Amino acid sequence: MPAPFTTCPPPSATDLPPTRPAPETLAYSFTLPGAPQSPSIARAATRTVLRTHALDDVTDAAVQVVSELAACACRFTPVAEVYMSLRYRDGALRVILYDGHPRHLNPRLAAACESRRRAALRVLSCVVKSCRGDWGFGEAREPGGGTRMWAVLPREGASSYLYG
Repeated sequence: MPAPFTTCPPPSATDLPPTRPAPETLAYSFTLPGAPQSPSIARAATRTVLRTHALDDVTDAAVQVVSELAACACRFTPVAEVYMSLRYRDGALRVILYDGHPRHLNPRLAAACESRRRAALRVLSCVVKSCRGDWGFGEAREPGGGTRMWAVLPREGASSYLYG
């Protein structure tokens, strides 16, 4: 005889988040396909997350940064997916993308690859500099390796960023 079907009880007041989303509660991570449409998906998700957490003032800079990092990650990754993280801490938005491209053991190959990645991130560099932020990339500290790219956008600088 099959087990009786039961439903979950409705959430109680203690199950709900204690406060409405705010900048300080912004912490999202998700996986994107390592495909050409991923930068568009990442931009749309970033706009929604920033609006939800009352960070509309950093949207232009953040969306440009996310787009550049996602495009670079999808271009370099040899695997089917990339990982993206958005966090807001200490007055700054932190964007991280991981791709599956491992560090080359041959020093000349490593230097050439780093040069290509740096060239692919020229626009990102200009945006982050305009926002008085910081960015970089290096070996991922995740199981499976790969490359970790990141950018930090201080809210004060990002809110005064003008696209174009």
